[in-house]
Amino acid sequence: MLKILPVTFLVLLLIPFSQGFAQVTDTPPTLTLSLKNETPFVYKDSEGYTVVVGAVKNTNSLTSVTNVNLQVSFYDDFDPNPLEVVAGQTVLEVIPANGESPFAIRSETANPNITQASVSLGNFDSSEDKTKGLTVFSTDVYLDTSLQVSGILRNSGAPNSDANVYLAYYDAFDPPRILGVSTIEIGNLEPNAEVPFDLDTIVDYRAAGFLLFAESDVFYSDFVDVKIPPPQTPKKFVTISNISVEDNMGNKLSEIKKGSTVNIKSATTIEFAEEESNETAYTYYVQIRESGTSPYVEFIGKFDGRFIKSGLETQTIDWIPQNSGLYFIQTFVWDRNNVPLADPGPIVLILVN
Repeated sequence: MLKILPVTFLVLLLIPFSQGFAQVTDTPPTLTLSLKNETPFVYKDSEGYTVVVGAVKNTNSLTSVTNVNLQVSFYDDFDPNPLEVVAGQTVLEVIPANGESPFAIRSETANPNITQASVSLGNFDSSEDKTKGLTVFSTDVYLDTSLQVSGILRNSGAPNSDANVYLAYYDAFDPPRILGVSTIEIGNLEPNAEVPFDLDTIVDYRAAGFLLFAESDVFYSDFVDVKIPPPQTPKKFVTISNISVEDNMGNKLSEIKKGSTVNIKSATTIEFAEEESNETAYTYYVQIRESGTSPYVEFIGKFDGRFIKSGLETQTIDWIPQNSGLYFIQTFVWDRNNVPLADPGPIVLILVN
C-alpha cells in the first residue's frame, strides 16, 4: 500500500489503494520556479512502478526557463535512506514566463516496498523565448472505457522539428491535481502545415478535465481545454446532508484531539425516477482541507456503495488527524464514471488540538 505521511505538509491521495504519500520540497523563494500544487498525484501503474505526477510553475514574468530538473526519492516505512533516487525533467523543454509544465517521474523498479516519495526541484537555466507559433485543437472527442481524441496541430511559421502534442488530465478537486500526461509524436512540420492526430488512451477514472498543448524545437502553443461531451443527465436525485464528526461511542464532536480516531458520517438520500432500474453504484468522497490562507489537503477518503432503491443511506469514513488546526470537511457523491450524482454536501468545520 502506498502511504503518505506529512513532512513539510501532508498529501493524501485518491489512488487505487488505501493510502498514499508524496512529500514536496520546494526551492528557496528567491528562485523563479515552484511546484504548482502541494498535492501531486502518486499511484502504482499496471506494472507495479510508482509514479509521481505534478506541475512546475515559472513565476518569473520576464524570463523563460529550460533544463528544469526534478528529483524524486522513493522510501519504505522503515529506513530514512531512500530505496531509489530518480532524476527527471518537465514535459515542456522550455517553460515560458508565467507559464507551467507538467511532469511525470516513475520509479526505476517495480518495488512493492515503496510507500513514500518526496519531490524536489533542482537546477534550471534561463532560456531564449520560444515563439507561440503552434495552434492545437480537438475536432472529435469521445470518452467511454478510453478517451479518444482527434485533432489538428497547425504550424503558422517557419519549418520546425521535434513537434509533440500533449494531453494532460486532472481531477475535480480544488485545487485540481494533474493525474497524467499522454504524448503524441508529430515530428517535422512544414510552414503553414496542418497535421491531424489521433489519441486513444486509458485515463484515470478520476479525470474531470483535459488540456491539449504542443511544443517543437522553436515553437509552442497555448493550453486548450478539451470539451468532453456531457453524459446523459441521470434521472436520479441525490442529496448529501447531516454531516457530523463522531467518536467511537457515537457522540458528535466539534473539537477533536490530534491522533485520535473519529468517524465522519453523512446521510445521503436518493430518489429514482419510476422508469429507471433502482440500482446505482457510487463512490462517496470526503476531502479535509486546512483553513489557512494557503489551504492544503490534509485527507481524502472514500466509501464505495450501491443505491438499491429510493431512500436514505449512511456513509462512514474513519479519520485520524495528524496535525492541529481548523479544517473544512467537504463531501461528494459520484458514480463509477466519475459523474457527480449530487451537489457537494454542506461544509463542516472541525478544530483539531
